Amino acid sequence: MQTVFITGGAGFIGSALIRLLVAESDWRIVNIDKLTYAGNLESLFAAGSDPRHVFSRTDICDRAALDALFAEHRPRGVIHLAAESHVDRSIHGPGDFIRTNIDGTYTLLEAARGYWSGLAEPERSTFRFHHVSTDEVFGSLGAAGLFDETTAYDPRSPYSASKAASDHLVRAWQHTYGLPTLITNCSNNYGPCQFPEKLIPLMLLNALAGKPLPIYGQGDNVRDWLYVDDHARALRLVFERGTPGSTWCIGGCNEKTNLEVVDALCALLDRLRPRADGQPYATQKTFVADRPGHDRRYAIDAGRIGRELGWRPLESFASGIEKTVRWYLDHPDWVAHVQSGEYRNWIDRNYAQR
Repeated sequence: MQTVFITGGAGFIGSALIRLLVAESDWRIVNIDKLTYAGNLESLFAAGSDPRHVFSRTDICDRAALDALFAEHRPRGVIHLAAESHVDRSIHGPGDFIRTNIDGTYTLLEAARGYWSGLAEPERSTFRFHHVSTDEVFGSLGAAGLFDETTAYDPRSPYSASKAASDHLVRAWQHTYGLPTLITNCSNNYGPCQFPEKLIPLMLLNALAGKPLPIYGQGDNVRDWLYVDDHARALRLVFERGTPGSTWCIGGCNEKTNLEVVDALCALLDRLRPRADGQPYATQKTFVADRPGHDRRYAIDAGRIGRELGWRPLESFASGIEKTVRWYLDHPDWVAHVQSGEYRNWIDRNYAQR
């Protein structure tokens, strides 16, 4: 049984990847997560208690702790998802993004390089360091065009700049030291277990609570929406089959304006959980001042991963958003624990801390 390290495994995308690997593979998983505000071990469901899942509460900026984990578990590779990831938070507090996304990635790269350098063949040549990044590193598109693996970097926010820097570090460690790395750049993820600071869960929970649905500007900023389980399948394919040194763009092929997303949520709630007063949820929409540097449009050309690895998204936006809404409606305890902060006690009840 081979071991993979997944950093940020208690986060939104990381937990989806762990649930997939536990259900559909033979990987043994060491989940490395600091458990900041968005880390939630309740999102792992049954996968979290599977004997193939080992949790370590570890900061990726702690080199000594990482070295100890590499020595103890001797992984076949790393899938690096740990990151500060919210643009609004990066605007108001960029320091955490510099520390985690840049310093943390550097420290993890060095720990991985130290471990990898000491491996004998064939373990040395089969080791992989897979860095999970974002399409926001490419900047903003106009009305036409798509991001692909050759698009030049043009980050516009502290968040995207920190992720661009981490991408460059990963490529530098490949070219300078020969560390076998992979990079994926994904579009906007959505689905179950997303922390409610992001657009879809924020709007969904605000709507149910009778609160305003604040939409930046005119709501005409465009994003390509990728269902999180589709992304998890793509990450597994790239990690297991991708060529070292390569980059892969992963998108959902579902471009929607923010206003279209909110309207779709409102229409679903009107059908699945009507308001007591019979009024449509769309009456709660309100338009607020746009955030600084709000990129106009993101869209991804995912052709390469389709042609070379056979991946394609299984969910359309219509099917994925309905699954998402139904999941939140069916899991009020998860929502309540996140909103109250109770989820932070999960580790104390279920895991021995390192």
